[in-house]
Amino acid sequence: MKKQSGKLIISLDFELLWGIFDHVLPGEKDLYFSNTKTIIPKILNLFEDYGVHSTWAIVGMLFNKNWKEWRENIPENLPSYQKSKLSAYNFSKVNLNYSGMEEQLFSPELILKIRDAHGQEVGTHTYSHYYCLEKGQSPIEFKDDIKKSISIARNFDVTLKSLVFPRNQMNVEYLRICHDLGIENVRSNPGDWYWKNPQSNSLGTKIARSGDAYLNLGDKSYSFSDLHRDDGLPLQQPASRFLRPVEANSKLRKLKMDRIFAEMEKAAKKDQIYHLWWHPHNFGDHPEDSLEDLRKILEHFKTLHKKFNFQSLNMKELGDLVK
Repeated sequence: MKKQSGKLIISLDFELLWGIFDHVLPGEKDLYFSNTKTIIPKILNLFEDYGVHSTWAIVGMLFNKNWKEWRENIPENLPSYQKSKLSAYNFSKVNLNYSGMEEQLFSPELILKIRDAHGQEVGTHTYSHYYCLEKGQSPIEFKDDIKKSISIARNFDVTLKSLVFPRNQMNVEYLRICHDLGIENVRSNPGDWYWKNPQSNSLGTKIARSGDAYLNLGDKSYSFSDLHRDDGLPLQQPASRFLRPVEANSKLRKLKMDRIFAEMEKAAKKDQIYHLWWHPHNFGDHPEDSLEDLRKILEHFKTLHKKFNFQSLNMKELGDLVK
């Protein structure tokens, strides 16, 4: 393949309450998710202003309008996690009649805005925020989950081509299922030791992952050769950096931003790929400060584009480029 210019890839894991219902109580995050839904059009406007493309990996359940439609879209085989509290279906049994929660669980209007925005790809974060490495779940359950995501997205005139595994639980044994169902790209985990086991909650892993946002603990840019695809399987696109929520400590916040700027510049200079990702709800506690940090990142991208021809692509566009 001929020499390529550097690329900025952005992916957002759009999940709302489906991503953290096992960690919070009903009603605990009302303002948080209200802020999240308010800022998504603002994020889209910033992307438009700076010519930035991105992939929105969307939990399929968000495509539903309400609980009634959700009930009509339950797959045949449901995840049988040993930890039953992880199941979106078990959570929903308890909260099915709580109409006040619908705003945090369903968002077809925002999905349409994302679909219609220039350069934005609608990808999938599985249908039920499916955990692919949890004990008890099975390939047939995962397959039914992805099939449901595909069918409900098709109702929005969307063909799913890119997938992000919830909580970064990439199961390589499931890549064949993804490919057979038309998924061509997946976001994979960085090569650093503290990402080898995405389920790990050990103290050392937590310290390393957090500390790496502020201090140089590894190489966070990837060349085109670091993209990986086995024959007949989706292209694995390694994540580079998680954009952490705004810190209360201004010094830490600056360290984080400076680290991102330096990594982006290195990728631009060396014609490498820099893959930045976050959840829209990470902006929920400090929406204005979060948007300002994003604006600074996009302004830096604009500078690197002018100096080094740094390009912005979504995951599908990168996959098509190297196909």
